Amino acid sequence: MYSVETRSLSKSFGTVNAVNDVSFTVKAGEIFGFLGPNGAGKSTTIMILTTLLKPTSGHALVSGYDVMTHPKQVRQSIGYVQQESTVDEYLTGRENLLLQARLNHIPKDQINKKIDDILELIELSDKQNDPVITYSGGMRKRLDIAGGLLHQPKVLFLDEPTVGLDIQTRRKIWEYIKKIHKEFQMTIFLTTHYMEEADQLCDRIGIIDNGKIQVIDTPENMKNAMGNEIISLTFENENSEDFLSQLSQIDLVKKINKDNDKFTLFVSSGTEVIPKIFQISVALGIKITSISLTRPTLDDVFISYTGREIRDDDTGFNRKREHAKMKRLRA
Repeated sequence: MYSVETRSLSKSFGTVNAVNDVSFTVKAGEIFGFLGPNGAGKSTTIMILTTLLKPTSGHALVSGYDVMTHPKQVRQSIGYVQQESTVDEYLTGRENLLLQARLNHIPKDQINKKIDDILELIELSDKQNDPVITYSGGMRKRLDIAGGLLHQPKVLFLDEPTVGLDIQTRRKIWEYIKKIHKEFQMTIFLTTHYMEEADQLCDRIGIIDNGKIQVIDTPENMKNAMGNEIISLTFENENSEDFLSQLSQIDLVKKINKDNDKFTLFVSSGTEVIPKIFQISVALGIKITSISLTRPTLDDVFISYTGREIRDDDTGFNRKREHAKMKRLRA
């Protein structure tokens, strides 16, 4: 059974195709991630799936309900934690959760028990009566996630759950997400631009760029498909086309990316390929200035499919401007 299913889903803002003919499925109980930079279509997709935006075309089902024809049922079956914190910093942690409980129509006789359990799970019991304004960024994010969990949704949506946090806090949030997944056995759909986050958390990843899904697979399969090892080399830019042609004919070379005087080779055995590279370079009179051998990462996979890296400045001001634009369009 699928917790999320989309078919030819598209969303346009004027002439901009934010989501372009996207089709994918998320299995019940898995952690599924959208990996991509700002403007890739991640947040737009998640807003459609949580009924905050209407698609221009296509279909989307969440927990078996169509987001267009049964939005109420979709909302009742999901939890949604946005990028920006939505907690009231002048209320205490517990007061914020009490507000969330009432908004989600949790029966009064169950509210305190659920809040106690969630606070213990995210390790905020000792801070529950402190104003949120005194909380650290990581504590606020944990409280945000707790609010999305109170009514025990079938699917939890986390939009950039660790954006803006330092690496130590980010890793701590990863631990809580894994803990939540194990505790509730729920489906988790998250978006991220952090390669390590996707690699650490997700059972499967969809790489999305310019509104289109480039590939969907497990992190391990993605990396293995690139080749067991990666050879990066730079050289004096002479006879580069001949050099590229001969390198591509080596049996153990699966793929080559070219960037001016730098080649990146995805190979199945680097120790066997490197001597052949030097043989070819000597025959062509090409001087190699540097060469390295590494294991493939998700960064390499992303560059292979999109031709560029994800940078940290893909977030920040541009992200806030994009969200402001979406709010105006929804108004």
